[in-house]
Amino acid sequence: MSTLTALRGPARVVVRQHRWTLWIAGGLALVAVAGMIAVALRSSHVAEVFAASDCPVNGGAGRACDVTARSYLDSMFKYRGVFDDLALGLMALPAIVSGFVAGPLIARELENGTYKLSWTQSVSPARWLTAKLAVPAVLFLAGTAVLSAGLHWARSGSDNPYASEWYTAYVFATTGLAPAAHLIFGICVGALAGLLIRRTLLALTVSAFVTGAAGVTFTYLRAGLWPRSTLTGKSLDVSSNIWWVETGHLTGDGERLSQGLCDQAVSEGDRTRCFADHDITGHYLDYHPSSHFWPLQLVETGILLALAAVAVAVAFRVLRRRTG
Repeated sequence: MSTLTALRGPARVVVRQHRWTLWIAGGLALVAVAGMIAVALRSSHVAEVFAASDCPVNGGAGRACDVTARSYLDSMFKYRGVFDDLALGLMALPAIVSGFVAGPLIARELENGTYKLSWTQSVSPARWLTAKLAVPAVLFLAGTAVLSAGLHWARSGSDNPYASEWYTAYVFATTGLAPAAHLIFGICVGALAGLLIRRTLLALTVSAFVTGAAGVTFTYLRAGLWPRSTLTGKSLDVSSNIWWVETGHLTGDGERLSQGLCDQAVSEGDRTRCFADHDITGHYLDYHPSSHFWPLQLVETGILLALAAVAVAVAFRVLRRRTG
């Protein structure tokens, strides 16, 4: 039994109405997964060939090794760019899906009046809206999970010297729970925009903009979602794989000063006098260790799901008021 045949009621209608869009989306997802696998395998092969050459990455072992190392680094940088482009597409997916839900899925039916046919065939407005939310949520969440897992596997298996750190937007926003949370938020915002605006193009634009703006906002505010760890001292012994959030100078009474306060000092003596004039006795670093990845993910996911719940509650309330 096919998936379409197994579906009942308004969910089946939604899939049937937009089957070509869903087929295209599925095809693009398969192409993306195949591309990830191909690039990851190629990247691993290039790394193995370079390792077999016994040439150092930083050169200095003769002209032939320098050429080999440069070719290796150029190739790995190119592969990292491919992964970043795929991550950017995955980050844009919630805005695209949000626009699809707001415009073609909901606002177009309200604009053209085709929703009346469903509502007069023993399908309540609430069931109609539930189907409009459930179908894209199930299908696109499944696709997002596959793409996110594939991208994580491709990154981790490529052994790239230019690999992005865990806290960069390309990595953080495309792994863990964040992709699903942003997608659910986008779907709920799309439903609300479609019901409020009731004009296909305008609802699509507004919904995609709001969802995209939320993603950009979290990129800038993410560091403040969880308490930071702090390192202080006359010299900071900084470990790798941490997210530098803020660094600067400390005075004798613990006041924090800007890191660039004495940058204009030309000589070491001028810098020493600048430190003495401002009573700088040490330095500080606010950072997130890699162990903060999941707390940050959970807080961001919780905020997005709360906002999504508010949006969908308002959407059903608007629907009830307009349908009596």
